[in-house]
Amino acid sequence: MEPVRAGYPSLTNATTIGCEWVIDAFDCIPERLRELGTLRAICDTIIRELQLHVVGEPMWHQFPGAAGVTGLYLLSESHLACHTYPEVGMATFNLYCCRAIPHWPWAETLQRELGATHCDILHFERGARRDPMQRGYPRSRGTAPQWESVP
Repeated sequence: MEPVRAGYPSLTNATTIGCEWVIDAFDCIPERLRELGTLRAICDTIIRELQLHVVGEPMWHQFPGAAGVTGLYLLSESHLACHTYPEVGMATFNLYCCRAIPHWPWAETLQRELGATHCDILHFERGARRDPMQRGYPRSRGTAPQWESVP
């Protein structure tokens, strides 16, 4: 049995404290991965359609030459990050949210906007205590991580 820190509730019986989406988009069109406007529009669409709330101004950095773009949105719900790698035709996105959010068409959007031919999408709950007695991948008392691989 683990001790409970004074003043903090135990998460042992909690379902979750949020969810996280980790997306890898492969074989994207390199030129699009360098277009700050394209990446910003994708992130703005995610924010709008999932009804998330940006705190302050998004931060973007365009690397020099043929390199990619990095973007970060601080959200009242947590964060959305985007990194692109034109040299290998890849874009990555990470959305952490302190509340459940519905399925969003990551693969369809990234195929349409970036020309991705394949997307790996991982969705999992945060804050669900794992059972240390299970062998292999830790099982959660909440929903197990869900992989989606879309060619």
